[in-house]
Amino acid sequence: MRDLPRKLSVDELAELFSGRTAFVERLAELEDPLVRADEIARGLTDAEKLEAVATHPRIGEPSPEQRGAEPRVLAELAVLNCAYEDRFGFRFIVFVNRRSRAELVPVLRERLGRTRAQELDTALGELIAIAKDRWSQR
Repeated sequence: MRDLPRKLSVDELAELFSGRTAFVERLAELEDPLVRADEIARGLTDAEKLEAVATHPRIGEPSPEQRGAEPRVLAELAVLNCAYEDRFGFRFIVFVNRRSRAELVPVLRERLGRTRAQELDTALGELIAIAKDRWSQR
């Protein structure tokens, strides 16, 4: 596994986090940005959290990390994604961690029962885990 970097540029972080946001810009100012990402995330406003999670593709959409293209699973994910976005107002984000799309269906179903505040914090935490994993795969 690749060591976490001491410093990363806005462009490097934007690649890891799927876009340039206030969160990414704040991280780029720091030493050890990926180590400190959870700490910084706790200080974000809801608007900044929403901006950060909006950059990530939906589960089921094309992504280098997602596997599996069974039509039934993709259709179920599309329905669940809509239900999630209607309930919470932002995209479902999960660190795939080499799981298939079919393995993510029960995770999405379970998380639909949580509060919006819990989910927003969870989504941001998952986004950070994804960024760290992307760094380690470089």
